[in-house]
Amino acid sequence: MLNQDRKSWEVTDESVASELIGLMGINDQEAKSLGALSDQAKQAAAAMVNDFYSRLNAHENTAEYLQGASSERLRGMVTAWWNDIFSGKYDSSYAKKRIEIGHVHVRIGLPVRYPLAMLDIILQHGDVVAANGGDLAKSAFKKIIALDVAIFNQAYENHQLKHLSELIGSERLARRLLSGAEGL
Repeated sequence: MLNQDRKSWEVTDESVASELIGLMGINDQEAKSLGALSDQAKQAAAAMVNDFYSRLNAHENTAEYLQGASSERLRGMVTAWWNDIFSGKYDSSYAKKRIEIGHVHVRIGLPVRYPLAMLDIILQHGDVVAANGGDLAKSAFKKIIALDVAIFNQAYENHQLKHLSELIGSERLARRLLSGAEGL
C-alpha cells in the first residue's frame, strides 16, 4: 500500500539525467573514455545509420512512421544522437535532447517497443567503437545506452502522466493511480 508521495516524483525534465548519472555511477573517467572515441564513432555513424534505417524500412509497422518524412533529416537526427553518445558530455543539455527525442516519438504515436527494439543495432556498432577504448569505455558505453533508454522512457511516462493528470485533475493522484496505490 502506498500512503506517501515519493521523492523520485519530484525529479523532472533535464534533472532526470543528473539523478540517473548519480544512480548509475557514471564518472568523469568514463565520460572521457567515450569522448576520446568521438572521431571513431563519427566514422562508424554511416554504417550504423544504414543498418538502423534498413531494418525500420523493411518492417511494415515501423516503415509507416517514416512515410512522408525527410530521409536526410531523419538520418541526420540519428547520426547526431549517435555522435552525442560518444561526446563525453552527459549533462542537462544531453538529457534535454533525449527527452525531446522521446517526445517526438510520443507525438508521432510511435510505440515504445520500436525504439527499444532498435537498441541492438546501436549496441552492435557501439560495442565495436567502445572496444577501441578498452574495458572502461565498453562499460561506460553500456551505461550511457542505459541512461538513454531511461530518459526516453521518461518522455513516455511524462506523456502518460500529463494526460492522466488532466483527466483527474491532480498529478499526485495520477502518480498514485499509476503506481497501483490502494486506499486513494
